[in-house]
Amino acid sequence: MKIPVLDLKPQYELLKADIHAAIDRVLESGQFIMGPDVKLFEQEVADYLGVKHAIAVNSGTDALVISLRSLGIGEGDEVITTPFSFFATAESISSVGATPVFVDIDDRTFNINPNLIESHITDKTKAILPVHLYGRPAEMGKIMTIARKHNLKVVEDCAQSFGARYSAACPTCDGQCDGASLQGKQTGTIGDMGAYSFFPSKNLGAYGDGGLVATNDDALAEQARMLRVHGAKKKYHNEVIGYNSRLDTIQAAILRVKLPYIDQWNQQRYNVAKNYNELLQDIPGVITPEAIPGHVFHQYTIRIQGRSRDAIQASLAAQGVNTMVYYPVPQNELPVYVHDVVATLVSSALSQEVLSLPIWPELNLEIQQDIANTVSTVLNS
Repeated sequence: MKIPVLDLKPQYELLKADIHAAIDRVLESGQFIMGPDVKLFEQEVADYLGVKHAIAVNSGTDALVISLRSLGIGEGDEVITTPFSFFATAESISSVGATPVFVDIDDRTFNINPNLIESHITDKTKAILPVHLYGRPAEMGKIMTIARKHNLKVVEDCAQSFGARYSAACPTCDGQCDGASLQGKQTGTIGDMGAYSFFPSKNLGAYGDGGLVATNDDALAEQARMLRVHGAKKKYHNEVIGYNSRLDTIQAAILRVKLPYIDQWNQQRYNVAKNYNELLQDIPGVITPEAIPGHVFHQYTIRIQGRSRDAIQASLAAQGVNTMVYYPVPQNELPVYVHDVVATLVSSALSQEVLSLPIWPELNLEIQQDIANTVSTVLNS
């Protein structure tokens, strides 16, 4: 039996009738670009997130770029971010003409280590761009405290954390931050702007690309809406150079069907992660992730120590267990940035250890036990 990293079929079977009805509704309307379902989805997701504005765009990458542009970040500016993320994080910063400044991560959270941020702030620093990696909220209490102290903007990369909620428990924080006041807030609603992805594999996934910008700031929302339609507030009256970044109406209709289930699915992912932690806890050479409140486990990522991660991955695949590596090369060590490489020792080390096991909401305990047994067999061979 081959076990995939992700199985979307159970979700589709559950919602099949509603999905088809939603698609048919759009097809019959003939309004495929910025149709009624886009506006309705924006209203519904804004209500869910608890923000004033939700602006649907073409992708999570566009959501990041448009957020940065809306904040006026561009040539000559620096944006502090994590090296341990998908390339779109740093790419979005470079795309607006700014320079990404990479700050190493904490090995318990996989997220940017807030205790290292201030030493990287210069007179060119304009923003901090934390990533809530694998669905675990970054330590926003301390990040926001630093941002306010230095008058910096904050854009949250929520590509993997839709529905995640902040916990005041900051493992690297000394308690001198605003974490308690943020308890329970959705990721993407704490900073100035939040950027989300609806790529099909995400916790809330479309059937194609899709993204969203969230903010409570009226002026920023107006900028984002203008930028997504070629820089025009009024059609054919373009004010700035913008983008063609509109969420397709069909994708919005599909996301509207899925949105009411997101908390249930995220809870199921959390339960799967806790089961994994129990099943894997006694296997030598495996470090399991912390299951903290609010973590939505877009990925369940273990660390392999004392053995070649790549060899372990190959052996698991040979026995039918597919896994993924997120990410084998930190962003600052990629060819496009390697000339500016700075020492991010934790990120470099973890890039050789991380291994993401299969996870989806409906993953049952029996299959998890098979996966854990296979991991144990491979590591003990």
